[in-house]
Amino acid sequence: MSRFARHFFVCTNSRPPGGKPSCDERGSRDLVAALQLGLSQHPEIWREVSVTPTGCLGPCFDGPTIVVYPEGTWYRAVTEPDIAEIVREHMVGGRAVERLRYHWPDENA
Repeated sequence: MSRFARHFFVCTNSRPPGGKPSCDERGSRDLVAALQLGLSQHPEIWREVSVTPTGCLGPCFDGPTIVVYPEGTWYRAVTEPDIAEIVREHMVGGRAVERLRYHWPDENA
């Protein structure tokens, strides 16, 4: 079992220009910094929440991508202005931000 109540993984994968898109070219490193800043403003959850940059999470065309465990909430097309809402609602409040949720395509469709 994880020691964290919530762990935010942010794709910071980078690719050469002209190929498949990457989260890094869409500003995901700034999202990591903004999430870490948001967490720093809530010392009451420092031992419960973690933010970690990671490699490719998969949905490259829909990034930047963030996945939150243990609940497995996926966010897509996150921008810096979205971070305050994610911090307030999900990081602190424990509720996913529905308008940003990524839903994997139904492979059977």
